[in-house]
Amino acid sequence: MKKKLFNFLLLGLMLSLGTTACSNKPQGKIEPITVATPVRPAGQQDVLNLVTPKMDTVRVGFIGLGMRGPGAVSRFTHIPGVKINALCDLYPERVEKAQNILKKAELPEAAAYSGSEDAWKQLCERDDIDLVYIATDWVHHVPMMLYAMEHGKHVACEVPAAMNMEDIWAVVNMAEKTRLHCMMLENCVYDFFELTTLNMAQHGVFGDLVHVEGAYIHCLEPYWDQYEGDWRMKYNKAHRGDVYATHGFGPACQLLDIHRGDKLNYLVAMDSDPISIPNFIKNDSIRRSKGEDPTVINGEHTLTLIRTEKGKTIHIQHNVASPRPYSRMYQVTGTKGFANKYPMQGYALEASQLDSETSSNYENLSAHSYVPKEVKDALMEKYKHPIHRELEETAKKVGGHGGMDFIMDYRLIYCLRNGLPLDMDVYDLAEWCCLAPLTALSIENNSAPVAVPDFTRGGWNKTHGFRHAFAQ
Repeated sequence: MKKKLFNFLLLGLMLSLGTTACSNKPQGKIEPITVATPVRPAGQQDVLNLVTPKMDTVRVGFIGLGMRGPGAVSRFTHIPGVKINALCDLYPERVEKAQNILKKAELPEAAAYSGSEDAWKQLCERDDIDLVYIATDWVHHVPMMLYAMEHGKHVACEVPAAMNMEDIWAVVNMAEKTRLHCMMLENCVYDFFELTTLNMAQHGVFGDLVHVEGAYIHCLEPYWDQYEGDWRMKYNKAHRGDVYATHGFGPACQLLDIHRGDKLNYLVAMDSDPISIPNFIKNDSIRRSKGEDPTVINGEHTLTLIRTEKGKTIHIQHNVASPRPYSRMYQVTGTKGFANKYPMQGYALEASQLDSETSSNYENLSAHSYVPKEVKDALMEKYKHPIHRELEETAKKVGGHGGMDFIMDYRLIYCLRNGLPLDMDVYDLAEWCCLAPLTALSIENNSAPVAVPDFTRGGWNKTHGFRHAFAQ
């Protein structure tokens, strides 16, 4: 009897182990979800490193004079080689305020367009406009960009330029068809710390880069009601995913030479349940009196992890709801050093990466902590980017997020006037915007991996390393 019981128990144990072994058997590689990459239309070629004829004067038309537009008009009055020929906004009083900016700068009045939903089309149809500068709400960006390029205009558009894959590919195809510049106005790549750190990375200070991070963490509760027609709140209520990735993602992609020797392969994303924005809607007396539905689709905090073709990783975060200090994170991890901007700027480097120009006390330096302030300051002076050496003083006087907005606009005009490739091209636009739809796809599929399309359609390795262009 005891023997039979023992054999029965042994058989049960063996079956149990067998079942466990089968359940732990590797299931094979999980293939990412893919989205369609349309075939390039016949007769088109990529616009990598696109150059167009030099312009003595860049004639500009502005569309959108609400939150961001007036500042852009003001900055352009300080840039040589610019003529502001047209201003457009739905509301005539906004156009008039922009005219006053020109008047104050002792510049001629511009042609005015307002009062109708399609007044902007008349601006795009003018024959004395070279560049259309778009600073409207997100959902109008793509129709305006496409129409402007169809009418022979270069385009510069506020972030994010496009919000879904269909629109992103439409913009890429139009830029290739017309062979016109189409640039997204990502100002954070010109921040003084970011641009200095990029220069350090390009000089090998951090060794081989292995991981970078970026974010847009900015509580918008004090500002929700300032968006025309509540468009930004409406977008977060209706869409999931990282809908505003470019401020953190743009600098990260430049560090890793994306589509200039490396490419984005796949991402995974995850979010937390939305709490703060629904509570804001419930507690806001005006919204409550209107009976506004507090349902919000977008998560409170969204995290995205990305892996590149060359085995680098990127971490991007988005949170516009929680009461947190502003942060774009901005971290750079390399085999010989590290950079960090938020909440404290600093560099941590191997002693071998420092020299007599930046330190005279090697024995107190360690990659386990930040270098002393005097060493950091010496590094930032040594590796100050040529763009900053030229423009820093003027940029700080003109302003715009501490000067980086002015540098962004100045560089756009500088490259157009000198017939140079722009600092950011249409493929940057596509890559930095695609996180909105692709993170939503990942989240809605239990954080499944999602492949990132090659928007260059095979040209990602033609250029070896991101560099800013300068006139010879």
